[in-house]
Amino acid sequence: MLGYLIAVLSGALMSTQGVFNTGVTKQTGIWVSATFVQLTALLVCFGAWFLTGRQGNFASILKIDSKYMLLGGVMGAFITYTVIKSVDTLGPAMANMFIIIAQLLVAYLIELFGVFGAKKIEFEWHKLIGLGLVVAGIAIFQCNWKKC
Repeated sequence: MLGYLIAVLSGALMSTQGVFNTGVTKQTGIWVSATFVQLTALLVCFGAWFLTGRQGNFASILKIDSKYMLLGGVMGAFITYTVIKSVDTLGPAMANMFIIIAQLLVAYLIELFGVFGAKKIEFEWHKLIGLGLVVAGIAIFQCNWKKC
């Protein structure tokens, strides 16, 4: 149950953050906004690390088996950029719907093929149908009923 609540909180925070970052970008510029987001995230992470007893150490980063896994921070910068641009051009609801579809599709493919160390799962039609329903939901959501 806790996992579901945390996932809901994550989605709510991501949606709100996209709107906040887009607002900051309109007054500063996209890379200034993205830099501020990443810098404040770094400061919060340092603070959390200190408050939780400094579990782990930074030298252990050098011992990561799959070095490509260290690209998460690079991806974070581009995630910030792409969320800001999509919210600015599509609006918060539409941008988040497409972001969620992309997340579902890529996550399913990662599991299906067992890449990046993820546990491989078998193909199941109901999961593909579920993704199709999400896509249909977007079509319904953006439909102007007077014109559909």
